[in-house]
Amino acid sequence: MTTVITQKYVNEISHAIIGYAIEVHKELGPGLLESIYEKCLAHLLQINGYTVSRQHTIPLNFRGLELECGLRFDMLVNDLIIVELKTVDSFVPIHETQLFSYLRLLKKPKGILINFNCINIFKEGQKTFVTDHFRRLPIE
Repeated sequence: MTTVITQKYVNEISHAIIGYAIEVHKELGPGLLESIYEKCLAHLLQINGYTVSRQHTIPLNFRGLELECGLRFDMLVNDLIIVELKTVDSFVPIHETQLFSYLRLLKKPKGILINFNCINIFKEGQKTFVTDHFRRLPIE
């Protein structure tokens, strides 16, 4: 059975990702390395049936020139949602810009920034972003 990709489906995955990030944060707390949170979040997602790719390079083609430029996303969940993890005092505009660039280059519908160096991920430690690819998906 093939899953129909809709805005609702993408939003459900996004909600699950944030929920699992909150679980990781509650258990481990702030102050650890980003790579630790990444491994733990990926583990929770995978044992709950999600497909997770980690630390893959992002291809960049400029007018036929293939560039190996070292761009890497933290996670790609179900080949739909890019998740960028941070352990910073607060988000800064470059974090959003980086995520939007990855979304554009990979043509993905949604991205999530998650900061594990905060008190409450739900209130202050996450931001979600959608692209035109998301807007073109059927709603239900």
